[in-house]
Amino acid sequence: MMHILEDSVAQKYSQTALDHCDELAQVSELEEGILRQYLTSKHKAGNQLVEKWMQQEGLKTWQDQAGNQWGRLPCKDPDAPSLILGSHLDTVPNAGAYDGILGVMLGLELMKIAKANQLALPFHLDLVGFVDEEGTRFATTLIGSSAIAGSFNSQWLEVKDRDGVTMADAMQQFGLEPSEVINATLDPEKVLAYWEVHIEQGPVLEAKDLQVGVVTAIAGAKRAVISYTGITGHAGTSPMNLRKDSLAAIAELTLAIETIALNCTHQEVATVGKISAKPGATNVIAGYSEMTLDARAQNDQDLEVLLNKIVDKAKLIAEKRELLLTWKWTHQAEAVQCDQNIQDLLATACEENNLPVFHLASGAGHDGMAVAKICPIGMLFIRSPGGVSHHPSESVMKDDVTQALKVMYSALSSYAV
Repeated sequence: MMHILEDSVAQKYSQTALDHCDELAQVSELEEGILRQYLTSKHKAGNQLVEKWMQQEGLKTWQDQAGNQWGRLPCKDPDAPSLILGSHLDTVPNAGAYDGILGVMLGLELMKIAKANQLALPFHLDLVGFVDEEGTRFATTLIGSSAIAGSFNSQWLEVKDRDGVTMADAMQQFGLEPSEVINATLDPEKVLAYWEVHIEQGPVLEAKDLQVGVVTAIAGAKRAVISYTGITGHAGTSPMNLRKDSLAAIAELTLAIETIALNCTHQEVATVGKISAKPGATNVIAGYSEMTLDARAQNDQDLEVLLNKIVDKAKLIAEKRELLLTWKWTHQAEAVQCDQNIQDLLATACEENNLPVFHLASGAGHDGMAVAKICPIGMLFIRSPGGVSHHPSESVMKDDVTQALKVMYSALSSYAV
């Protein structure tokens, strides 16, 4: 049987979550703006502040060997498995206050409500604040969640930040032992599932005037750097029909990518985020130009179809313009499906709280992509006003946060039976 929180009760707890987000926003490497990077003093200060809030509620707390911050509301059976709640505490530069952080703070409030209502849980309720979901410092994403899933790559330890500090050295300076990261791995037999609440970071829920949505999948992504090499020439003396203009080819491919993605039918997306040309002078035909490509889809098959079309078009352009095409893959992440049972549970919880049920995929990556290797995952999105995220103007509406908390509590009360 699902429990329903009264609005007044949920409003009190959701306000606390928002207040905590605001307070954590003050823990920043920037005087103006928010930045918390992995293995910095502000990472440590952020963990300590969250740990303090956890301990105030009587939770058992610990920091694992990767630097993730944990809190536990234990059940009576010490050998019981855990349901994990969480998200990430790190940020991009000049971030908003809610991306990731709100999910951790709502998880804490959910635990407080469960404790206050003496909800009989046959499992431990664990809360995790993950490190470095964003990949801001070492250009390597999902570090903390990969560590608990047993997929931390030891080669990451040699990656250097902009100051030439390796991840291994940064860990030691932080107080962690690099060789012990493997000990952060969780036993899949001891984990029931992972639930995450997150702002949508997009405009879909707002466009449909919805407060929350049940996530179906986290999109897979591939990234590449694509370049064309032609012949550098004088802008005034080279006839148009004799040019081998690499930048014109990049422009043609950019528009083709947009058209290909627009004609897809399963919400695939493709983005050209950066273009550069050399020598880069006003009166010189670019002999070399390159672009970045980010392509995403809800399943790997759709992503492969999309990319094959783009690759074929890139080759045709190279042949037509007599240019050398070079293609370098720089990133790949497989699509992850959210557990159907958890989707159904969250959908029912929406219905019980008189909210419309709406399903949508996540175009952005999340820690659940890594955690899915060891347990079922589920996600609930909260509306993002203006679709804005990764920006100081990122915001949420208090009543949306309240409704999300009510949905999560109803789902938890049913899951505990």
